[in-house]
Amino acid sequence: MKAIIQPSPLCGEVNAPASKSVAHRALICAALSDKPTEVICSTTSADIDATAECLRRLGAKIERTTKGFFVEPIADSTENAELNCGESGSTLRFMLPVAASLGKAVSLYGSGRLPERPIGELCNALCLHGCHTSGNAIPLTVSGKLESGEYVIDGSVSSQFISGLLLALPQNHAESTVTVVGEIQSRPYIEMTLSVLSDFGIKTEFTENQIRIFENNGYISPEKYTVEGDWSNSAFFICADVIGGNNVKCFGLTDNTAQGDRAVAEIAQKYGSDIRIDVGNIPDLVPVLAVTACFFKATTVFYNAARLKIKESDRLLSTKEMINNLGGQAEITDDTLTVYGTGTLTGGTVESFNDHRIVMAAAIAAAASENETVINGCEAVNKSYPTFFEEFKALGGKVITD
Repeated sequence: MKAIIQPSPLCGEVNAPASKSVAHRALICAALSDKPTEVICSTTSADIDATAECLRRLGAKIERTTKGFFVEPIADSTENAELNCGESGSTLRFMLPVAASLGKAVSLYGSGRLPERPIGELCNALCLHGCHTSGNAIPLTVSGKLESGEYVIDGSVSSQFISGLLLALPQNHAESTVTVVGEIQSRPYIEMTLSVLSDFGIKTEFTENQIRIFENNGYISPEKYTVEGDWSNSAFFICADVIGGNNVKCFGLTDNTAQGDRAVAEIAQKYGSDIRIDVGNIPDLVPVLAVTACFFKATTVFYNAARLKIKESDRLLSTKEMINNLGGQAEITDDTLTVYGTGTLTGGTVESFNDHRIVMAAAIAAAASENETVINGCEAVNKSYPTFFEEFKALGGKVITD
């Protein structure tokens, strides 16, 4: 499927979709709680739905409502359940330890690039604490029962390994510690996990490189939980506002949040002179921040970016290709992306690389480009923001999807 976009200024108001990252965590906590929870979640996506379906396969009852989800906790987990994680890295890396905490054999699989995305470090941690995995990549089966104790895990690959353990370990009700070695990547996502845990009655303590989970009575449902607005997906329209001259307003976001991608609001104001941006904690923002940089006559260097290679696409490569195919100038190294802004883009043909963030970044760039842009594989937006092109049109974007 392709999107054909004609240049057109974006102008108007848009409501932030529900945070995909918070929704994953809230659904899991609700499914492990002591009683039902109404999860208020204004929007959903393929990734959120993958987590919900995995929890159903494990024995939770999850009903989609007009406001979000109604979650009845897992009463008795299912032996030999098969969990389809879709293309969601969060779903896989959260559900693997959560399934292990239930003490029954479970198989996990997925599609797209998910089988290539690393989970070996997480599998090793599980196998040192009472579990067995059939391999270090999906498809795989995990069996045994996750034990409490002292965990040591490398934080340089993905914060999702750490969050997955943090979501699973309260099931044992005993104290555990997770010590992170190496540089912690995407630390705000760990803080987000701890925030949701707190909302469901789990007490933790996060020092510089160690998280302590206190002895507990298990997850306690707040009965109603509201998923906040998503800074990650709103970033595309925040950057459209910067490119177009302050004509797009995003509502439903809060500054008082653990979401690290709230940094987009501050970063977007720095364009106009040569800058360097550390993206170690904000890898999902890189595609849209990079296309925004094209519209300013300055050089922007995004560094600490090596982890972008193991996202839905190799985002260092796919972002560079997107910009160059649109008439911009970008180059990469193993750890950096450099954009040489000229103040404009000409338009052109872009491949999505089956990456939702590449599609959305290209669309924002296309609206401000000089000529027509074609995005091949535009259906990738369904992974996180199925209504993106509807919002794009409502703001005046001229797009035909075919």
